[in-house]
Amino acid sequence: MYAIVRTGGKQYQVTSGDQLRVEKLNGNVGDTIELNDVLLVAGDGNVTIGQPLVQNAKVIATIAEQGRAKKVIIFKKKRRKGYRLKNGHRQSYTALKIQEISA
Repeated sequence: MYAIVRTGGKQYQVTSGDQLRVEKLNGNVGDTIELNDVLLVAGDGNVTIGQPLVQNAKVIATIAEQGRAKKVIIFKKKRRKGYRLKNGHRQSYTALKIQEISA
């Protein structure tokens, strides 16, 4: 059984036991999170597609890790003008371990 969930402006295909990184969610490591934006649930030969969401469907996950990704360097330059700008960015993320999918 798998589901497609929406969180942080992105969509993810998840099955029970998966671990995935999503945009930062509030909570501590070990907390249980309920993802209610379920767009599709499939398994056992039948597929349920939401319009836009599947009614009474939810995905239960636990927070495995709260962290920050590797640094991305942003460098801007304009030729012949002496303009150079160097910045870095580290995106925060939450690692989720999928426990259960209920339709």
